[in-house]
Amino acid sequence: MLFFRMKNLQSIDSFLLKELKLCCSKESNFLPRETGLKIIESAPAENYNGVSAKCRNAKVEELWGLTNFFGYSTHTFVQAVNLLDRFLTIMKVQPKHLPCIGVCCLHIAAKMVEEECDISPTHELIRISQSKFTVSDLCRMEKIISEKLSLEPKAVTALTFLHLYHSAFASLFAGREEIPSIGRLEAQLKACLCRLVFSKAKPSVLALSLIAQEFEALQSVAMLKIVQQLQRNLKICDSELLHWRDLVAKCMTEYCSSECNKPDNKKLVWIVSRRTAQNLQANHFSVPGLPTIPEGSWDESESEDSCEDMSCEEYSLCGSPGSDGEGAFFPSAFHSRRK
Repeated sequence: MLFFRMKNLQSIDSFLLKELKLCCSKESNFLPRETGLKIIESAPAENYNGVSAKCRNAKVEELWGLTNFFGYSTHTFVQAVNLLDRFLTIMKVQPKHLPCIGVCCLHIAAKMVEEECDISPTHELIRISQSKFTVSDLCRMEKIISEKLSLEPKAVTALTFLHLYHSAFASLFAGREEIPSIGRLEAQLKACLCRLVFSKAKPSVLALSLIAQEFEALQSVAMLKIVQQLQRNLKICDSELLHWRDLVAKCMTEYCSSECNKPDNKKLVWIVSRRTAQNLQANHFSVPGLPTIPEGSWDESESEDSCEDMSCEEYSLCGSPGSDGEGAFFPSAFHSRRK
């Protein structure tokens, strides 16, 4: 049975293997510069006039939170992290510029991946991220990043390989419940990308390491054989796969622990001024009492008047607290997606 499945891998999925090899030939074009990664990795976490690994990881976690808030896809998040790492490894960046660069990378990635109607306006993105830069700053940074990097919508990332690998296993082992869902694998990939060390891995190797550690935990011999088959076709050496598989397993163990402050469970926290906080507290304690609802029947005119009062802006139940600036507190696109 195993030989039959192995044989089917070459016949049924020959196009898939060809696509994998093509992606392998392109993945080096989208890798962060190795020397830049070493500089960031070796930088001290405090009192350093540059971006450290701790600073970079914190920014990626913030991008994860913004991705979830605006309803962007995993593809957008992975693309944004790829742009961020590539830019940080070729440019000397001061920490004060990192918020603008991070949000800009997310905005560029969203314009590449998401439907136009789902892309958050720049002023709303800046407002929700509570950044201090302006729309003009973001536009200038977008121009700089576009000039320095090769902006291709179909960039080859670890997510590209993860989907191709999953398609191979789904076609060979259709109906098998032990095959991890693509959603689970994507969540694990996002957790890995929050650590700078995984930016040093080739996308093809990192994605296969994620799948390998899943099947290793399941002790599925048949599926591990397919991993070996893919490994040979893509010319990934045993030591390289073992190294990254162990790092992935360690990351997942730490991520699943109760002590880990998971980025995907973090809630966005808004920092408001003292004046705004006082106004919010005052409004909280001065909520007017609701009028008594008459038990008698309403005539038609009363019903219409009541509807107008409830829909007016002053008493709208859909209103949300604002800040010192102008505009809606939450993006309108976010409300429309939640309905």
